[in-house]
Amino acid sequence: MGADGKVYTLAEVSEHSDSKDCWLVISGKVYDVTKFLEDHPGGDEVLLSATGKDATDDFEDVGHSSSARAMMDEFYVGEIDTATIPSKTTYTPPKQPHYNQDKTSEFIIKLLQFLVPLAILGVAVGIRFYTKSA
Repeated sequence: MGADGKVYTLAEVSEHSDSKDCWLVISGKVYDVTKFLEDHPGGDEVLLSATGKDATDDFEDVGHSSSARAMMDEFYVGEIDTATIPSKTTYTPPKQPHYNQDKTSEFIIKLLQFLVPLAILGVAVGIRFYTKSA
């Protein structure tokens, strides 16, 4: 279909991102899938959502058949300049607060927060009991 071996930038490929002109980047190759939009089993929205980026992961995640892969040759228009594709950012989890191994002081504080009010209540009940009987 177009000039075999022509190298496109991602910006050039991104210009072809609607239902009248749809190009995809898969495995470093550029494909004009405009004529295939209506025939695509997953619908045209699946293809249109993959425009303007490297759609290799989207394509591989679905698990296309060997006949689907062979069909790609007729839509081939060229190669992508890999320098124009942004690198993937790796996920870095948020920083966790430092884990305090020595929980003894926290345990004692929690125990005292429970026992001190209980002791005060016991003393109050005891005083009330002894003053009432006298």
